[in-house]
Amino acid sequence: MSRWMAIGLILAALSGLHGCGTTVSPGQRGLRWYPLSEGLQTETLKSGFYWRAPWNDVYVYDVRLQSYTEMVDALSSDDLLVKLKAAIIMRPIAEEVYFLAQEIGPDFYPRVVRPELLAAVRSVVSNYPMVSVPEMSAEIASKVQAVVVDKLKGRHLEVHSVALADIELARIVLEAVEKKQAKEQEKEQKEFELTIAAKNAEIMRRLALGEGDSIRIRADGEAQGNIIRAKGQATAQETIAKTLTPAYLRYKLYDNPNAKMVLLPDDLRMPLVLNVDPEQGK
Repeated sequence: MSRWMAIGLILAALSGLHGCGTTVSPGQRGLRWYPLSEGLQTETLKSGFYWRAPWNDVYVYDVRLQSYTEMVDALSSDDLLVKLKAAIIMRPIAEEVYFLAQEIGPDFYPRVVRPELLAAVRSVVSNYPMVSVPEMSAEIASKVQAVVVDKLKGRHLEVHSVALADIELARIVLEAVEKKQAKEQEKEQKEFELTIAAKNAEIMRRLALGEGDSIRIRADGEAQGNIIRAKGQATAQETIAKTLTPAYLRYKLYDNPNAKMVLLPDDLRMPLVLNVDPEQGK
C-alpha cells in the first residue's frame, strides 16, 4: 500500500509542478506577478519557460503586429451616412510592456485604441463629401492614422497602419449620382453634336463663300472683257469716222463701176429731176 501511496504522491507532485510554470512564446513578453509580496515585476521576460509558485502568476503580452477591424458609421460633410470598415495594425512596444500593464492592462485595445480609432474615422470623414469618400479613401486613412498616432502618444503602443475598406454609400445618393452622371453624359453628347453641327455649318459657309467668290471673279472677268471690247469698238469707230471725209466718199463713189453719177455745177441753183428708167437700171 505504501508503494501506491508513493506513486500517488509523485503524480500529485508532477501535476503540481505542471501548474507551477508559464511558457512565454516567441513574439511575446511576460511579467511576473507576486500578489502576496512584491506585486508586478518590472523585468520583462522573453520567450522561454518560467517556474513559479502556484499563488504567483506570469502575465503574457503579445508584442507582434496584430490587426483589429471595426465597422464604422460616419457622417460626411454633406450630412450623409457613410458605412465603412476601418482596420488598424498595431502592437505594444516590447520595452514598455511593464508600463502598459500598469497604466492600461492587457485589454488595451477595447479600452483605449478602439474609441480613438472610431472617433478619428468619424472626425476625418466629416470633412469630405459623401461621393468623394471612396476615391479619397487612401488620403482619409492616412489622416486617420495620423490622428490615432497622436492620440496614443505615450500609451506604450505602436500603430503600424490604418486602412479603410468596404465603403457603403447611401443608396438614394448613389441613384442621384447615377442620374447626375447620366445627365452630364447627355449634356456632353449634345455639346458634341452642336460642335459638329457648327463645324458643318462653317464648312458649308466657307464653300458658299468660295463659290460666290468664284462667280464674282468670273463676272468681273466677263465685265472687264466687255469693257475692253467696247473700248476697242469705240476706238475703231472713232478711227473710221475720222477717215470718212466727203472727199473720200466721192472718191469711193467715182471708183465704183456700178455707180450712176450726174455731174452738176456746184453753183447751180435750180431743182434737179432725175428720171431713171425702171427697166434699165438701178
